[in-house]
Amino acid sequence: MAQETITKETREFQAETKQLLDLMVHSIYTNREIFLRELISNASDAIDKIRFESLTNHQLLEENSDFEIFIIPDEATNTLTISDNGIGMTYDEVIENIGTIAKSGTKAFIEKLKNVGSATDNELIGQFGVGFYSAFMVSDKVTLLTRAPGQEKGVRWESTGDGTYTLEECDKEKRGTTIILTLNEKYRSAENPEENFLNRYTIQNLVKKYSDYIRYPIKMNFIKEEKPRDSDGKVIKDAPATQSIEVRTLNSMTPLWIRNKNEISKEEYHNFYRNFFHDWEDPLEIIHSKVEGAVEYTSMLFIPAHAPFDFYQRESKSGIRLYSKNVFIMDNCQDLLPEYLRFVRGLVDSPDFSLNISRELLQHSSQLKRVGKNLEKSVLKTLESLLNKDRPKYEEFWKEYGRAIKSGVYLDYNSRDKLQNLLLFASSYSAEGLTTLDEYITRMPENQKAIYYATGKDRSSVERLPQMELLRDKGIEVLYLFDRVDEFAIDALREYKEKKFQSISRGTLDLDDIDSTKSKKDIEEISKENESLIKAIKEQLTGKISDVKISSRLKSSAVCLVSDDNGISLSMEQILSEMNKTTFKAKRILELNPDHEIFSVLKNLYETAPGSDAFNDYCDLLYGQALLMEGLTPEDPISFANKVANLMARNGK
Repeated sequence: MAQETITKETREFQAETKQLLDLMVHSIYTNREIFLRELISNASDAIDKIRFESLTNHQLLEENSDFEIFIIPDEATNTLTISDNGIGMTYDEVIENIGTIAKSGTKAFIEKLKNVGSATDNELIGQFGVGFYSAFMVSDKVTLLTRAPGQEKGVRWESTGDGTYTLEECDKEKRGTTIILTLNEKYRSAENPEENFLNRYTIQNLVKKYSDYIRYPIKMNFIKEEKPRDSDGKVIKDAPATQSIEVRTLNSMTPLWIRNKNEISKEEYHNFYRNFFHDWEDPLEIIHSKVEGAVEYTSMLFIPAHAPFDFYQRESKSGIRLYSKNVFIMDNCQDLLPEYLRFVRGLVDSPDFSLNISRELLQHSSQLKRVGKNLEKSVLKTLESLLNKDRPKYEEFWKEYGRAIKSGVYLDYNSRDKLQNLLLFASSYSAEGLTTLDEYITRMPENQKAIYYATGKDRSSVERLPQMELLRDKGIEVLYLFDRVDEFAIDALREYKEKKFQSISRGTLDLDDIDSTKSKKDIEEISKENESLIKAIKEQLTGKISDVKISSRLKSSAVCLVSDDNGISLSMEQILSEMNKTTFKAKRILELNPDHEIFSVLKNLYETAPGSDAFNDYCDLLYGQALLMEGLTPEDPISFANKVANLMARNGK
């Protein structure tokens, strides 16, 4: 079909892309050789895509089904060319994929780049998925020629990394993509062979180092010199040598996952992972298994050392690659592992998978479900082993992915029992370390009935809560919940080993069996003696609180605010409010410390001048104080401030 000719045009990069290119060009990275790995990986992905698409549309191959990646170093033009016969791109796809970084969170990536030191730069490009731009680390100019199947014309894209690029149609004989790097002088010099990217043996070594397990042949021409031989086959010593071109395949192409894991070194695993999943760091953990039985498969799973920058964003998608007999059939299959394990990268190769399988068929595949259950068990078993045998390494994992595990407890009812032993929390037991629920249980006094917890933005704010005073004084350990999802997870669990969870700011603390300062009987007697006072305070605070009580949990503080045990907590109310779910409100209960001097003042005011402005102001001020200690703002900050000022003025006379 005839296509309208598009004339050459100059475009500007997306703003964030400009910043990225500037950082690339101006030496933000030290390990520049891996640009080759990134471009080869992109080429391999492009071939994967055309191979998969051709399963249902064989015409896409255009009689060009001998897949390969070809590298051409050219000292005459100072260029290094990497070409593939993969899926290629249309004009619009080039604009979308090369002219912009079509990925959320780019600004966060730019900021991280600006602040990172060379010691940690290895994690960044792979983490943020911008590998193509690594070409500008070694190039003065990058030219891209590409043609998608079914297109009469190709597309030529070119940029010097100055913030603009040119785009035009061009003649390109075959489907695929060719990238031509005009190398910077520093990277084509013979003085330093390791950074001379026109040296064939340097390239050969880099392919072996980073891309040996790419599934398609990576080829390059070598010049071969031979002396002529006589009729007996002996070399003629004085005769001049003749030159010929020898095409060599630089990579082994043997999928690592089909080899016996006992024969694979850690370095081989790490190189495979970095290349296959575009990460610049070694994985935190490797899980390689071969299963035979009702369903046969080989799996190679990795837990990345760091979560991607957008891991906890809604649009973040990841999954397991599927293969059948070493043939790629699907990327990012999200039906194999539950959502809470979405950080796991890896692949599954099974001869039982159909090459023509679709995402719709996968959802109903009993084979896939069996594989998925096995993979889930394998990952959880690995994490449990890590927790028990290498605690520091597990805490590294928890720092990156703990929120995902806690979300699994909250959102996945069937997984709660599987995950509860993996949970870690900060606690009052240690200022540094984290504790499991099992460790908390073993430290509990024999007569303690509940697992106590407190919520707050950080350790300092939790430890300043008035509700902590008595528990701390009695040596009762309290779990600290800092993450938004923590309390949802705790509420979902309800109890652990027959010990219920109890918020120190929710309901009634039953501390009678732990040497409490005041027994339940004492509290009841004090409440009865001050029944009319409590009723008057409650009336003054009508609409703000649901109840006023004498507290059993306060020691030195005058007042605190807690929530009813049958409703949501104050901290959960705040979280839901931030999510615009303002219909959910905690039932607020004001608790008073009968041993505090202010209680006597309040009692005296009520007995001498009930209903006076001074009494009402004291009630409002105590409520405002309780709000502030919970990290909440009084409903009317100006009124609260004026009442504080008036009280100061009266006491100063």
